[in-house]
Amino acid sequence: MKTNLLPLLAAPLLLAAGPAPVKKPVLPAATTAEANLAKIKLPAGFRISYFAQNVPGARELAVGPDGTVYVGTSADGTKGKVYALPDKNHNGKADAVLTIATGLNSPNGVAVRQGSLYVAEINRITRFDNIAANLKTAPKAVVVYDKLPGNPWHGMRYIAFGPDGLLYVPVGAPCNSCAPDQPIFGTINRMKADGTGFQNVATGVRNTVGFDWHPVTKELWFTDNGRDLLGDDLPSDELNHLTKPGQNFGFPYFFAGDVPDPELSAGKTANMYVKPARKLGAHVASLGMKFYTGRKFPAQYRNQIFIPEHGSWNRSKKSGYCISMVKLDAAGKATIAYQPFAEGWLQGQESWGRPVCLLVLPDGSMLVSDDQGGAVFRIWYAG
Repeated sequence: MKTNLLPLLAAPLLLAAGPAPVKKPVLPAATTAEANLAKIKLPAGFRISYFAQNVPGARELAVGPDGTVYVGTSADGTKGKVYALPDKNHNGKADAVLTIATGLNSPNGVAVRQGSLYVAEINRITRFDNIAANLKTAPKAVVVYDKLPGNPWHGMRYIAFGPDGLLYVPVGAPCNSCAPDQPIFGTINRMKADGTGFQNVATGVRNTVGFDWHPVTKELWFTDNGRDLLGDDLPSDELNHLTKPGQNFGFPYFFAGDVPDPELSAGKTANMYVKPARKLGAHVASLGMKFYTGRKFPAQYRNQIFIPEHGSWNRSKKSGYCISMVKLDAAGKATIAYQPFAEGWLQGQESWGRPVCLLVLPDGSMLVSDDQGGAVFRIWYAG
């Protein structure tokens, strides 16, 4: 008699396979968003909410006279977009996410002056006039300056108009660490609003993607990202203070004021260059810093420096993914503290958001862009 062995063979296989895996429930988008917000730790009295979601690649922020917030992005090609986030009822939440430009070359930088929106791509700066009245059908871009290098390495242009009325634009290094073959690399520059009068104001700057002016002294402060491949803890990122045009901050010979480049520093000494006003964390990727100039945060936060730390990309234990605060003393020196202000975008070694740029709104709240989550957050003091 033939015996059917299939049931006998199948039984141990079923036992070995174990119970069927339990599928994790997929949370609705709103629930996920609220769960993420609950992860953010802030000082007592502060609150955080979404100002806008569905803003892919959100980077630099700027605000127009009517309160509309403009957002640059990191994408290029057909995905290189600039967004407008109107908030007509001023309820702390954008009414819509409007695309006002597309097909741009990594349009990271945005700035507003006299009703015109300035956009910085890798290789040029353009201008959209009377932008507030043309959010749904933006006017044709006017080229302001088109002589920026097209090298994409450290090509994210952060722009802002200074107290002198000039437009400031950095040009990062075209490498991790090298002696650039063109003097334009590793610099901060400025020009008139019409693109004329281009001049250098700082050299030896590896890659700044964030700067602001002290509200009292009107002097320029900026973050600078240290080089890679010197280990987990070297070098620190830098917070720098420009006290006069033409200062050199050390790139590519020294980083963080005292860390020599192993290949390029021969014959150089650290005292040849301006030291950082404050060393920041190693590889934290400090970006779009701002002085808090509003009146709604408690007094101890006013005129202090807030720095979004985008987060490390190749450190064995991740660092950054937060907003830090640097406190200045009575003399305006960055000596008091460098401490977390908002953290929680990194959970263990997994991130759900990467802060990029800050913006202080007229109502005293502060916006934070996130290019990983494609969102803009709003932080305010509820006290």
